[in-house]
This record gives sequence, C-alpha cells and structure tokens, in this order.
Amino acid sequence: MKKLPLLFLLSAFSLTAQSNDEQVLKDIYRLSLTNAKCYSWLDDLSNKIGPRLSGSENAQKAVEYTKKQLETLGLDKVYLQELMVPKWVRGEKETAYIQDGKTKTNVPVCALGMSIATSKKGLTANVIEVHGIKELAELGEDKIKGKIVFYNRPMDPENIETFRSYGGCVDQRFSGAKEAAKFGAVGVIVRSMNLRLDDLPHTGTLSYGDLPKGEYIPAAAISTNGADLLSKTLAKNPDTKFFLKQSCQQFEDVVSYNVIGQIEGSEHPERIMTVGGHLDSWDLADGSHDDGAGVVQGMEVLHILKQLNYRPKNTLRVVLFMNEENGGRGGDKYNELAQTNNENHIFALESDSGGFSPRGFSFECNDANLKKMQSFAALFEPYLIHSFIKGHGGSDISPLQSKNIIKAGLKPDSQRYFDYHHAANDRFDAINKRELELGAATMASLMYLVDQKGIEDN
Repeated sequence: MKKLPLLFLLSAFSLTAQSNDEQVLKDIYRLSLTNAKCYSWLDDLSNKIGPRLSGSENAQKAVEYTKKQLETLGLDKVYLQELMVPKWVRGEKETAYIQDGKTKTNVPVCALGMSIATSKKGLTANVIEVHGIKELAELGEDKIKGKIVFYNRPMDPENIETFRSYGGCVDQRFSGAKEAAKFGAVGVIVRSMNLRLDDLPHTGTLSYGDLPKGEYIPAAAISTNGADLLSKTLAKNPDTKFFLKQSCQQFEDVVSYNVIGQIEGSEHPERIMTVGGHLDSWDLADGSHDDGAGVVQGMEVLHILKQLNYRPKNTLRVVLFMNEENGGRGGDKYNELAQTNNENHIFALESDSGGFSPRGFSFECNDANLKKMQSFAALFEPYLIHSFIKGHGGSDISPLQSKNIIKAGLKPDSQRYFDYHHAANDRFDAINKRELELGAATMASLMYLVDQKGIEDN
C-alpha cells in the first residue's frame, strides 16, 4: 500500500477538525436561537425583580434567583462568594430648574451615584460652564468659588466606536465633583453621557477621591436637552442661577455575593475559563442592557454546552459579579480569592456592552494569543461576526491575574447602547430576543474554541 505524504495527512486532519468545529458552531447557534433560556431569565430579572443596585433588597433577590436557575442546569458546582458592598440610596426624586431672572424652567436631573445630598431646602447658585476638568485650573478659584460647575463636554459623534466617545468625556462625571470642590465649587452638574438629544438624565458613579468628607459637594447629571438649554441660557444671561435638590444617602457597607456555577474540566480541571457579566444595575431602571444581558448570556453559555453534552477539557465557570457599577468589588473579590486559592485562569470572557447584535470580541493578551484568537475568525463569518481586535476585556475581569491569561470582551453593535446606558429607559422592552440569543451563541462558540485549542504559552 502506498504511504500518503505526511503533509497530506496533516492537511486532511486539519480540514476534518475545522469541519467538526463548523458543525459544533452550527449546533451552538441553532440551540441558542431555538431553545435558549436567556430571554426568559432576563424577563424575570428585569420585570419580576427590577433595579439591582448593590446593597439593595433587589440585588439580594437577584443573587438568589440566578443561583437557583444555575442549580437547574445540572452543573458540577454552584456557589456564592461573599463580599462587602456599598449601600447608597437615591431617596426622593431629584428636582432642578434653571432660573433666568424671574423665569424658572424645570429640567430633568438625577443624582450621580455615591453623591451626597443637597440641604433639605436644596441648593441655588450661579453657574460656571466648562468643557472639561482642565478648564478649572485655567479659570481659577476666583471664578469658581461659590458656584455650581456645569460640565458640558458632549460625547464625540465622529467616532464609529461609541465607547471611545464615552471614554473621551466620562472623566467629568467620575472626577468632576472632586476636582471642582478643590476650587470652592458648591455643586456639580454633568451633561449626560448620551449621543442623542432627549430628556433622560443618565446616572453613573463618581469618586471624591481623597477629599475630606467635609469638602464633598453634591453632583447630578442633567439630560442632554437640559444641558443644551442651560448652555444657551448662560450664553444669553451669565447671571443665570441653577436650583438642585436631591436627598441621596450613604449607609454602612452590607454583605452581598458573586454567584458562580461551573463544569469541571475533563483533562485539565486546574485550568479555569470564566464567562459572565455583572449582576448589579443602577436604580433608575431594571438594567436590561447594563448588565442583565451579560448575566443571562453568561448563564446561557453553560446551558448551551450542557445541552450539547459537551464535556470541556478545562473547568468552565460562569461568574455573575456584584458591584461593578459603584465600586468594582465583585471583580476584586473574585481575583483575591483566586490568588488565595492559587487558581490558574487561562481565559476570561465578559459581556458588559449591551444585548445588541454581536460584532466580535476585543482581547487583552500578547501578540501570539491575539493571532490565535484571530485564527478563529473564518468560523464566525457565517454569523456576521468580523471584529477580532486588541482592546479592553471588561471591568470585572480586569483585576484577574494569572500566569498566562487571555481576557476578552464581547463586542455588540454599539450605536444604540448609550441611548440606554444608566438611564430610566434601560428596560426589558429595549431588548431584542434574537440579538440577545445571538450574543450568547457567539460567546459559547468562543468558549468552545478556546477550550478545544488552548492558548499560547508565554
């Protein structure tokens, strides 16, 4: 019998392996689009539980609900990781108006997360408009002291990647109050991080940094329409005043949990691959896009693989992190315990960019592993997945340290995400069932391929 050349045999094996991978991906997408639970899970999280701010009763209900659902999937292990989280309560609905002479015009505002309250009578002061933190130093204390600083730098509409636009202005929300207080400001109003003009203020966390508590000042977001109106009014009348009243409170930290489910690896149980999102949300809405979608997609990954009777080589974990929105303590605690237990994580995948149509992934890894991840791209082309780039993996997996790890983030289409991000319209009715399921299938497919092919050693 004539022996076949080794190169031919290797090529035939490669084609067979690729053909098998193609079939597995077909099965994954088929199952996700016909037999997924992620949409009904999200329905429960959003409509039966609702907003899930860390430290709240609803956050605890979400912990209990997701743990119970994971236990129905026949995983090898489901458990909780205890951690302490902040408890910040918004209180009564905020009120605000622009006072132009004798004319008072109400505008939509909401307190920024972790902000202090105004006095019970509210705060009234003149306004100084700036377009970024750097302008504070240029203006100096003489022009800022006793006034409300109005940060009015909008998201840049020219970027196709809207997260780049968000990153270009979010510092004024996160650090704006701290920096303005240093110049004697009495409050802060921040233009909402939103690309469209509407009447919905978008919340989000702030940090007072190392400021003494006695120097904290109240901070709120104003809707984009409200911001434009305030800016136009100030241009006509620099003596315009602004009234703000909010009653938020900060309480002592409380106990909460990360929720974890796992399938033990059949060949390398000591090697761990994680997938998931953050279980907490802001309190203005039920957080269906941010990040209920990521939570149920992560759960769906393990549900799909269990339906396929797939036994992974490595240990697969879904991790539902608590407290991403106003502290990041869930990710920190997960990494802390991973280090304590000397765990070897090789891959971590996060979904925290909304439940829109998937477009690809961003990877934090070395060049060799980026090349390996990009070698999977052809398998995803039938599903319109095209973007395999170097970039941020995710906030919750960011602290995770291991000897050799790839961190990846699902990249959905981002054009509509900031219409909903941290706002009162981030509700279940903003979710498209099919898009949500396609995202889950895309994540499950990447988890399968990495589990099968491994990663490149440093």
